[in-house]
Amino acid sequence: MAVGSGDYGVLHEVAGIRMAAVSAGIKKPGRLDVVLFELAVDTITAGVFTTNAFCAAPVTLCKNHLARAMPRYFLINTGNANAGTGTPGMQAAEQCCQALATAAAIDIDQILPFSTGVIGELLPAAKITAVVPAALAALDNNKWDEVARGIMTTDTRPKASSRQLTLDGKTVTITGIAKGAGMIKPDMATMLGYIFTDAGLSIAGANAAVRAAADKSFNRITIDGDTSTNDSCMLVATGLSGVNISALNEAKQLLFHNVLTEVFVDLATAIVRDGEGATKFVTVSVEGGASTKECLQVGYAIAESPLVKTALFASDPNWGRILAAVGRAGVLELDVQKIEIWLNDVCIVRSGARAESYQEAAGQAVLAQEEFTITVKLARGKHAEKLWTCDFSHDYVTINAEYRT
Repeated sequence: MAVGSGDYGVLHEVAGIRMAAVSAGIKKPGRLDVVLFELAVDTITAGVFTTNAFCAAPVTLCKNHLARAMPRYFLINTGNANAGTGTPGMQAAEQCCQALATAAAIDIDQILPFSTGVIGELLPAAKITAVVPAALAALDNNKWDEVARGIMTTDTRPKASSRQLTLDGKTVTITGIAKGAGMIKPDMATMLGYIFTDAGLSIAGANAAVRAAADKSFNRITIDGDTSTNDSCMLVATGLSGVNISALNEAKQLLFHNVLTEVFVDLATAIVRDGEGATKFVTVSVEGGASTKECLQVGYAIAESPLVKTALFASDPNWGRILAAVGRAGVLELDVQKIEIWLNDVCIVRSGARAESYQEAAGQAVLAQEEFTITVKLARGKHAEKLWTCDFSHDYVTINAEYRT
């Protein structure tokens, strides 16, 4: 179950990137569950990672390798998170990296590992190392659909986005894939996200770009309020378009970063649309805040309320749940008499109570739609923030109750 068509259009090749997806039988025989990306020499890579203190072994190893070398390969597996596995988990991740490094004749530090799946079970390294030769042999520059499927777990469909723009007469391409459907409140990025461009970026520029874009996309989504142990979001810049972003004028740099952010937002919202058991895609817009922080406090109080989310699933305009969430968001000295709450263009709350013009049939008509916006106007300042969430259905409980079976 998911909201919208899931159609992501044409996925453009990115010069300097090759990819492959193979089956190692980690969880289910025959399922694509190991993905390999090969990055051209001198490619710049930057990333943001989970803030969960129980970060997975591959996250720790990935950060260590990224600090020491220029990556040449991403090695990704699904079906097993290799989190909560202690020293044996780190050894398993290192074993997989070493197998690829040996086969590709490069240093182990040039391999970045990523894992997603069940937490607390040791990574079956032997299954992954066994398919490394097949993955290397299958590398190709345009297998986006396969690799997008190869990183899925409880996702019902692949998630991808691609954009092209012209800068100084040259075409610049940005293409990305992501996965995630549950355990989503990233606090940095998403469960797994990979965005590639043939633009040229410095290391500092790439680090700034991935953080800025993630903050406006993956850091503005929530499905269930849970931050995974394995969240990783990587930005890769090969520079093979011949366009050096830092050499452009300010307007052209801004254009590039805006388009980059669009790709990030496409991927982040695709995750919400495919939230486990989701039937509604909801934008929560908070306007008139005194700060970004309080806008997000209010937004997340609404978006993560189980009572709000179950009402959304039922198309029940139980607006008192939204009002209560705003009130408990922790905003200091909140004047409820000034607050307005809207469902699309239907005002439901004004002056601390139900709006005089509000009719429940109008509210129900909005909530019956697959997509709509909840807007809160705080009347405290000029700050505004948007975030994206989904409803809670019976299927969310079923999927997570049966996850390991």
